[in-house]
This record gives sequence, structure tokens and C-alpha cells, in this order.
Amino acid sequence: MTEHIYIDAMHKPCPMPLLMLKRELKKSQDHQVFLLKASDPHSELDILRYCQLHQISCQLTKVSNHEFHYLIES
Repeated sequence: MTEHIYIDAMHKPCPMPLLMLKRELKKSQDHQVFLLKASDPHSELDILRYCQLHQISCQLTKVSNHEFHYLIES
């Protein structure tokens, strides 16, 4: 089993969290797990919609109104 790839998008405005995820997905192997942390509330819609469209598993944990953790499995 491979380690999670951590993507720190805290304090970065949209669309940066999604762009950072896309960049990591491009260079990842199959069945890779990512932990993305974001603070922009718009990331919730962007990340979840992107994952749904590309049939990528994504679980959101809303830590607070300004901290969102996404567990993404490619």
C-alpha cells in the first residue's frame, strides 16, 4: 500500500486547490490516495464536482467553516 500524498491548499483561493489536485493526479499511479486540505469554501463544490465527473472517490470532512479535508482515491 502506498502512502497518502498530502496537498496543502490552505489559504489558496479557488481554483488553486483544484489545480493542485489535477497536477498531482497527472503524475500519480493508479490507486493513489491523496489528502487535500483547503480553506476556500468554494473548493467544496469544485473538488466534489470534479471527482464526480471523473469517477474518482472523494470523501469530504468539514473541519470548520474555513477548513476542508478531502480524502481522494484515484
